[in-house]
Amino acid sequence: MPDTTTWSIDDLGDQTGRTLIVTGASSGLGVAITRHLAARGARVIMAVRDTGKGDRVRSQLRAVHPKADLEVRHVDLLDLDTVRRFADRLHADGVTPDVLVNNGGIGTVPRRLSPQGVEIQLATNHLGHFALTGLLLDRLTAGRDPAVVTVASGLYRMGRLDLDDLAAERSYSPGGAYATSKLANVLFGLELDRRLRAGGSPVRSLLAHPGMAKTDLDRSAPPSARVVGTLLGLVLRRPIDDAVTPILYAATETAAPTGRHIGPGRPLRRARPTFETFSGAATDRHLATRLWSRSAELTGVDITPALPRH
Repeated sequence: MPDTTTWSIDDLGDQTGRTLIVTGASSGLGVAITRHLAARGARVIMAVRDTGKGDRVRSQLRAVHPKADLEVRHVDLLDLDTVRRFADRLHADGVTPDVLVNNGGIGTVPRRLSPQGVEIQLATNHLGHFALTGLLLDRLTAGRDPAVVTVASGLYRMGRLDLDDLAAERSYSPGGAYATSKLANVLFGLELDRRLRAGGSPVRSLLAHPGMAKTDLDRSAPPSARVVGTLLGLVLRRPIDDAVTPILYAATETAAPTGRHIGPGRPLRRARPTFETFSGAATDRHLATRLWSRSAELTGVDITPALPRH
């Protein structure tokens, strides 16, 4: 059985003085993550594709928490030019983030390609975050208890990553491509952890997942898939405010372990951070290093862990 803590959102401590970047902060899990962090005094940079929607969410959150320190900034994870502009602006503004939460993403969409010729779920969910992490790593190094938290999924077990067919030309299914993007998230998070530790960096790389959550991620799925998801959701999907528990734990607790999949525990119970062991392709270190090399090639971002300056 996986190790489980008794930690809950009620244990989320004061985050005053900390800056966290949350991608996909204008919908679903991202809104809940942002809301809880802001309520505890954190400065949250909401990295969103639709800034109009982001502004509306910020206004809604401030209506409940008037002192919430929220800033909306534009980034489209599918467009690496906007990822670079986002990072460049943070550097220019002298922002020192303590935590980057790689949460944003798309799921179960029709096949389409990124400007780099990569299937868009893999490009958005993995490559965009790979580039963003690399471009911000030097700033994170100077943060307080710095961490990169990548939001994955138990569906990684169903992923089939073919590095010779990143365009998914040989075969494609929306759900399969999503699972593959989650496998890439896991491989990236684990490889980043290994490289950070080997380089003596203070930054920690953690992987967390919400289990089955009541989000609209499958809104573009085929009708049959949405029906199945709805039926399962009636029993197994957690409310979003409960589902984000393991992600908030990973982002705020120095005791959170690297190298494990931090999940919400058993269904039908209140979420508790649960430390799961990875299996299958996620344990293939050769695949992880090959994915790292291809990602660096496709994004033009070379992630090199840096030591803090004294």
